[in-house]
Amino acid sequence: MNKKFWRNKTVLITGFEGFLGSNLTQTLIAFGAKIFGLDIKVGRKDTILTAADYKKITVIKGSVANYTLLKDVIIKNKINVVFHLAAEAIVGKCHINPLVTFSTNIKGTWMVLEACRNSNAVKSIIIASSDKAYGTHKKLPYKENTSLIGNHPYDVSKSCADLIACTYFHTYGLPVAVTRCGNIYGPGDFNFSRIVPDAIRCAFTGKTLLIRSNGKFTRDYVYVDDIINGYITLAEKLPKLGLDGESFNFSNENPITVVELVNKIFEISKKKLNCKILDKAKYEIKHQYLAANKARKILQWNPKYNLKEGLKRTIQWYKILLKAK
Repeated sequence: MNKKFWRNKTVLITGFEGFLGSNLTQTLIAFGAKIFGLDIKVGRKDTILTAADYKKITVIKGSVANYTLLKDVIIKNKINVVFHLAAEAIVGKCHINPLVTFSTNIKGTWMVLEACRNSNAVKSIIIASSDKAYGTHKKLPYKENTSLIGNHPYDVSKSCADLIACTYFHTYGLPVAVTRCGNIYGPGDFNFSRIVPDAIRCAFTGKTLLIRSNGKFTRDYVYVDDIINGYITLAEKLPKLGLDGESFNFSNENPITVVELVNKIFEISKKKLNCKILDKAKYEIKHQYLAANKARKILQWNPKYNLKEGLKRTIQWYKILLKAK
């Protein structure tokens, strides 16, 4: 990452108060960027952003489906870089309410891109997609040219958002790139429906961990700081290397099963494993993991933290959080 690149850059981050958004926001504030943060929920308690951070952020409350608002923010403030992170990201919620999912994840993406199309100041647009956009494939790991064939609401919403981003590059020449990541974990994730936060909480509260799947689902897990590094590096290099229209996978390329992950968490926490396998997971892909060769080669990106080190740092953060509560 090049800190000098970001000095006085005007940056719009949608979903800035969320897990990934808050970590990205803090990093870019430290780099001297001028942050414009858009979120549908502003001033939430469950965020790592501090009062000092908020003083350095121009906060915009609103939806990414509001084109007039987006256009006004991007044009009036001469935004240079856009990180579109806002999304309905919980698979279970997406299945229950597909209307909200499609409105936020699909419509929200084309609204952001259309607003950017009307500005000459925007030089880099990063669209946060997901490994779920690939859908179910027998051949693994997913590569960037693997077909996007999502089946269920969340997966399809990300497949569509990816294709829309491509459309805006090929048709209008927009400087946009797409990121697809493995399961991100680390400090700042307050969503305890996810396996890593839930397992850590159960380890330290003595509650039984309920595993939705049969425990054999395979995923790759990547530490949040490594993802932030990838996003920022891509935004920096997009105009310089002509990466418009490209997609990049970010992964530590170390797939493991849910049971293996949970065992590691309890082992590092020095707690006795206490879990119950429900085997009731629906609408989830059983096996998925990514190849990150392209990011390594073109962006010179390499994850700094292996799973053990990342989990150690994450567990330490949650220990402090849980004591505070």
